[in-house]
Amino acid sequence: MSILNMNVHTNTMPLEENFIPSTSISPDTETPPGHDQHTERPKELLLPTRDMSDLLRPPVNLATMRNRLFEVQHRMELKVDEFERYWPFVDNVWVRQHKAGTDKTGQFTTDYYACRLQRPTYISKKSDIIPDGKPSRKKQIREGGTCQMRLKSVRLNGGHAMYIISLLGDQTHHTHDLDHMDKIKRNTVLMEIARGEVMKGYTPGSIFTIMSENSENITAAGGRYFSRNDVRNASIQWRQVHGEGSLVHHVYECNHGNGIDGVHSTSNNSVENGNRQALNPALIEGFPLPSDTLRFSPSNNEFLKHYLPPDNLNVVEGRFPFVTLTYATSMDSFISIAPGTQTVLSGPQSKAMTHYLRSKHDAILIGVGTALADDPGLNCRLEGAGGFGGFGWEGQPRPVILDPGARWHITPQSRIIKTVIEGKGKAPWVILAPGFVMDPKRIDLLKYYGGKYLGLPTLNNSGLISWDAIFGALAAEGIKSVMVEGGGTIINELLQPVHTKFINSVIVTLAPTYLGRGGVAVCPTRNLDREGRPRPSTRFRDVRWQPLGDDVVMCGSLPDEEDHTFREPNTRFRMFA
Repeated sequence: MSILNMNVHTNTMPLEENFIPSTSISPDTETPPGHDQHTERPKELLLPTRDMSDLLRPPVNLATMRNRLFEVQHRMELKVDEFERYWPFVDNVWVRQHKAGTDKTGQFTTDYYACRLQRPTYISKKSDIIPDGKPSRKKQIREGGTCQMRLKSVRLNGGHAMYIISLLGDQTHHTHDLDHMDKIKRNTVLMEIARGEVMKGYTPGSIFTIMSENSENITAAGGRYFSRNDVRNASIQWRQVHGEGSLVHHVYECNHGNGIDGVHSTSNNSVENGNRQALNPALIEGFPLPSDTLRFSPSNNEFLKHYLPPDNLNVVEGRFPFVTLTYATSMDSFISIAPGTQTVLSGPQSKAMTHYLRSKHDAILIGVGTALADDPGLNCRLEGAGGFGGFGWEGQPRPVILDPGARWHITPQSRIIKTVIEGKGKAPWVILAPGFVMDPKRIDLLKYYGGKYLGLPTLNNSGLISWDAIFGALAAEGIKSVMVEGGGTIINELLQPVHTKFINSVIVTLAPTYLGRGGVAVCPTRNLDREGRPRPSTRFRDVRWQPLGDDVVMCGSLPDEEDHTFREPNTRFRMFA
């Protein structure tokens, strides 16, 4: 609620009669009574950007987000509203070093920040003049250079607006904790709340009391050391023009000589004349979870741990990502009832498991046939993922479409782009054959939403796209783990012994359904042994079966091509974790 619409006690004038918007005195206005025409004019008095709702009902997980934005141990991607919601709570830590710079295209705006302890506090100079009758402000002198933490903030504009926050320089940890910064400097949110209450006519004592009443909230907001002096400091300019306020919040009464006494509980979050203050749910409780949000019980994921990418996976140069092959099949080994027809096989629990698997991988890979048939979203709808109760795009994999001939025409109406617009998923990367010339308009459209086309450098000796090139290109783009979901051609090809070296684990959902002949089957080409006799194409190792609702999930690994010996799912990557 704007403070212009909030009334104070009936024994004072409404705020509109006292408030001077934007500037208190401008060169074009008449000099107010009692002011010398040659007296230095006060600076602009701007409306506060925060109010008591930010403290009475703070943003969700505020303390956690403040710590994450303080430490910034890993690259962070935040939606614009998330950045604007949480960043002011840590601007007592990070100080902008350079003015924001925008690239020529206008798509990227970059800011550089340093820890506040990198520079010393202001040191007074003899040339500083203190107006007559005004006491000098006491300032603590702080030595600079005690913490060299720096970071970069990049705002991406367009259809995928976001902030990317990453560390700069060699120092990766602060030399102090967040509590220390809260002690020496207050953040903008706290000071703006205090200034707004002063502009309504409340006394510093009443403002401090109501802001400090809920110790958990004000501590989470960085106000553990907030004091009455902070209230006064936040309102110096206002008080120079309007003097001290005399009001006390309606839930308190002034006990002259003994401070402020509480007479009513503030548990109803009402601070204005007994009326419930309007709260912005987007800034306080987070958005309601979408209706299609899925939940996967932690008790159901224990059997999957051995087959998932290791934590802190690091793919070194020349190596491939961790690859999980996963799909749902019928009892007769069909993944679709007919070519080009989307077929639902997984039950509710195994569908939730699939989205849990997506949250554990950097990318999902499908073929162009599946993209054309299903118009997929290729996002993670698990509760806690970005867009489904989580921050930014955490838990959202990067969709990758294998489309050598650029058959898939992406438009703003494509389901995968709609998920980007809604903040529920990432834009796709589309892999093209070497030398394919793409229409610049299609390139610009995908780039606008945060995706891109990846052209492979070469074909293999047979004139075909090789999986070495595909997984190598993804590794070069920073992808550490890939979940391959289909379609049939890709699954059958990767199940061939010649390609098993790329697959670290296989997770198959078996549905209690027969689809009948004519469907899309998972059936790799039969192999022959050295004597020319037929042998099974593939037999899984390290197998585990797990009932999940009406379905059964099989987890396993594939043998190596040469000797078909058992290979642990994580062996090839464990040395790089």
